[in-house]
Amino acid sequence: MILDFGSINMDLVMVVAALPRPGETVLCDGYVTKPGGKGSNQAVAAARAGARVAMAGAVGDDGFGQVMRATLAKDGIDTSLIATSERPTGVAYICVDAAAENFIAVGSGANLAVRADQVPDDRLTPDTLLVLQMELPPEENWALLKRARVRGCRAILNVAPAAPVPESALRDLDLLVVNEHEALSIAGTLGLDISTPQAAAAALSHTLDLTCVVTLGGAGAIAVGREADFAVPALPIQPVDTTGAGDTFTGVLAAGLDAGLPLDQAMRRASVGAALACLALGAQESMPTAAAIDAALPRLGPNTPIG
Repeated sequence: MILDFGSINMDLVMVVAALPRPGETVLCDGYVTKPGGKGSNQAVAAARAGARVAMAGAVGDDGFGQVMRATLAKDGIDTSLIATSERPTGVAYICVDAAAENFIAVGSGANLAVRADQVPDDRLTPDTLLVLQMELPPEENWALLKRARVRGCRAILNVAPAAPVPESALRDLDLLVVNEHEALSIAGTLGLDISTPQAAAAALSHTLDLTCVVTLGGAGAIAVGREADFAVPALPIQPVDTTGAGDTFTGVLAAGLDAGLPLDQAMRRASVGAALACLALGAQESMPTAAAIDAALPRLGPNTPIG
């Protein structure tokens, strides 16, 4: 069972000819509202990949909150741990240009009201895989992570968006998922080797006794740990919108590990899932099902050792 402790947002997406520069106003035809938030995105990605998922977070007592609850439930996600806050539901403003690049600004809203004690101890078991991101108050992440470790949960942290992580929290993790910039930042903060993302991943893994997964966009991803030292390629695609690709990778990876797959197989599914999520506009609507991932897997190249 996956327990996702994370953010829930409504995304307002605008397709523009070019991303605006500071001080510039860019007009477009309109906008669409789409479910989002890193926590919610990863929960949906994991559920569509076949996992049983519970979501812990918060929404406002407003229309966006009602839509988000219904959307998560439609994907079979347990929403009983989602609180209702006096703050409004979180909103992300997303601009996507013709090259599928984006910029995102997030109004956190109800996400700032999420508390670790929303999750009772009986939901933290050795059969639980806890998934965390960085869009909630960080002290609540670390409080829940410490309780989870004491109770024997496995835990994954996706350090997105990039932010400082205490060494004590890193040591409570089983799996750290970062992009190349986040890997270098975290390793550098700890005084470790930051000559390359691979070196940073190796140093983090060795120092913290965890597995470090570094996503590399169109170059795929690498994994370094006691039983991992390999690279997974990316599926060749022509992207439409990269929003949510990283969340899809983490969610599908968590689903594979929760199902008992070896890390190399789980990462192959995650790489394919992330690529497929770039083929349509929006984060959650573009996330693939397990069947779609199965169908595309044969097109993915082989894993390669990186040692």
